[in-house]
Amino acid sequence: MKKEVVAFFKKNPRACLKARQLAKKLDIMQEHEYQSLKAVLHQLTVEKILDRKGKKFCVFAGDERKAITGQLQITRQGFGFVIPDSKKLPDIFIAERNLSVAMNGDTVEVELFARQKQNAKNLEGEITKLVKRKWDSVTGILRRQRNMYFVTPDIPDFHKDILVDFEEATKFKIGSRVLVGDIEWTSVKLSPEGRILKELVKNTSFEDDYIGIIHEHGLRTQFPLEVLNEAEQIPQEIPAPELKKRRDYRAKTVVTIDPEDAKDFDDALSIETLENGNYSIGIHIADVSHYVEMGGKLDIEARLRGNSVYLPGKVLPMLPERLSNGICSLNPHVDRLTYSCIVELTPRGKVENFEFCKTVINSRRRFTYEEVQKIITGAELPLPSVIPEIPVVKSRGRKKASDAGFDPNCKEEVLLLHRLSVVLRRKRMREGSINFETPEIRFVFGEGTLPLDIKRRVTDDSHNLVEEFMLLANKLLAQFVKDKTGRNEEIPFVYRVHDLPSEDKQQDFLNLLRSLGYKNIPPRAPVSPKDLNKIIETVHGKPEEVLVNELAVRSMAKAEYSTDNIGHYGLGFKNYTHFTSPIRRYSDLLAHRVLTGVISGKKQLMYGKTELTAFCEHISATERTAVEAERGAIRLKQIQFLKGFVGEEFHAVISGVTNYGLFVEIADYLAEGLIRLRDLESDYFLYDEKKYSLTGRHTGKTYRLGDTVSVRLIRVDEMKLTLDFMLLED
Repeated sequence: MKKEVVAFFKKNPRACLKARQLAKKLDIMQEHEYQSLKAVLHQLTVEKILDRKGKKFCVFAGDERKAITGQLQITRQGFGFVIPDSKKLPDIFIAERNLSVAMNGDTVEVELFARQKQNAKNLEGEITKLVKRKWDSVTGILRRQRNMYFVTPDIPDFHKDILVDFEEATKFKIGSRVLVGDIEWTSVKLSPEGRILKELVKNTSFEDDYIGIIHEHGLRTQFPLEVLNEAEQIPQEIPAPELKKRRDYRAKTVVTIDPEDAKDFDDALSIETLENGNYSIGIHIADVSHYVEMGGKLDIEARLRGNSVYLPGKVLPMLPERLSNGICSLNPHVDRLTYSCIVELTPRGKVENFEFCKTVINSRRRFTYEEVQKIITGAELPLPSVIPEIPVVKSRGRKKASDAGFDPNCKEEVLLLHRLSVVLRRKRMREGSINFETPEIRFVFGEGTLPLDIKRRVTDDSHNLVEEFMLLANKLLAQFVKDKTGRNEEIPFVYRVHDLPSEDKQQDFLNLLRSLGYKNIPPRAPVSPKDLNKIIETVHGKPEEVLVNELAVRSMAKAEYSTDNIGHYGLGFKNYTHFTSPIRRYSDLLAHRVLTGVISGKKQLMYGKTELTAFCEHISATERTAVEAERGAIRLKQIQFLKGFVGEEFHAVISGVTNYGLFVEIADYLAEGLIRLRDLESDYFLYDEKKYSLTGRHTGKTYRLGDTVSVRLIRVDEMKLTLDFMLLED
């Protein structure tokens, strides 16, 4: 009946009828059918397919029904979801048969179906129009089958081979990597067609290794000449007049703490004990805004990039190296201009007062996380190879660290910072922060681009030390700008926001936990941060810990940048921004400029809300692109590493259950692959979607999400970036 009603209004879009009038049009004579019709009409108004005007029903004419556009995301199971541009609408489910000629990442137009069940969770629809392709060109391998030439794309999400012209293709070598453009795909019954633009010569550089990923995501690898020229004009020495304008921290003990392989240093820390027993914490951030002029060539290029992109072994920086690794980087033993958050903290972590000011520092020591961890655990740390001379700077009466003798390892300062960071972390957790622990890996490279090893990154006290003070500075800046906003005049600002999670997604997460055998969990969504922390604590150290943490993160909304301050759910902060990484994030550079405008009263350094909102949307998009590119590059390096392990056995966790097999994740390398149903030869297995399981018809053997299994790697496809495993029976 719903289909009949929808079909009627499609043919008669201007019709506006009462229920009885519509019943006559549809030849509905029986009373029970009429009651069903009324229920259908009510449901269609809820779905905003129809609108009700008094007692009459007509086609819904609201903005959301005129054209629902959004981005298509195709799952590995073959179906997809459209994420609507309108944030008022939920995700729209698209069955595989209704994808038309759209591909993953395309911008599409969707027509909604009526819900088949009144309690159905998702809107469902079909793609009726392709608005914009994500890719207008792709890279891939040229292949031949009889008299047809085609290119298999490097991008796994581009799930179709591309036919190319026979005569044109004969100019290139079969098996070579080529760039294909002018791609057209007009019918699901036909293959996409394209034109070979050029052959890509492969060598040993990371950039060539990632050429497909770089091209897929439209990443900028080279800086335009005019941008480099502008960077060259920036002097490497700091003029004396500029030093006089700033608060001088060069005689104080300032240190940086970063990963061992870090090339640029955004932030530094200092600490002093005050006479009242409190602590003065200096959170010093590279003053990139001093060097990057608003509206200049460097600024425009940085805005386009939005952020630096970190691929294994390769960085695509937001700023040219002369700035990112040079004058803006807080390298040790040289004067650097900084924007500082000076905080007075009590021993119990209470903020007594704070201020933001322009400063100059001279870092005493460049610490790695491993070195700081040694100090925290009481291990001996060798003296640095370079022991700096302490600059002689006039004091304002406060005791200088240099007065009592200088420890090159800054042990006292590091231990004080650690002690306070522990207090801040405990306080933050009590106040509603969620303690997500998402594992990461790092690759060990030799001279070439092939990884020699994959190791799990360890998050320990030294990482938490830095994180707590960066979170504090970001929180205080957002609070500062918010407090400066008057009743009659709003200060447009870049907030880092994290919306409340969808109750449906949280309920799915709880259902998944129950399928894993967990019982002492909340019965239904919404779930409080306190409950989430309990869940995370319960799975800590268990084989399924990585899986549960990933599922918990997926149940959350995505953090983004916005001029509308809705708070940060994950951190439990009412006010939050990004201030501490202006070398690699444009959002932080925007925050610095607004801060300068607020402090100095110079409105020309600030932005209008419309302009800043557009910037927020753009940098949120570039951040998502960077994350996708990084995931793709990590996947590529995992495949390259594991192709030498075919036939080897691994411990794994079942990370997904489908009607065609089991997805498993190798515990040591966090690499995911598939055990195909056809490779489960011991029985005929039945798929239970609600229980996330496969059960053998004859043996009763069940494999569930989260189960630990032993597997053997049997196939590696470097082109499709897939791993196939075989289950080793008990």
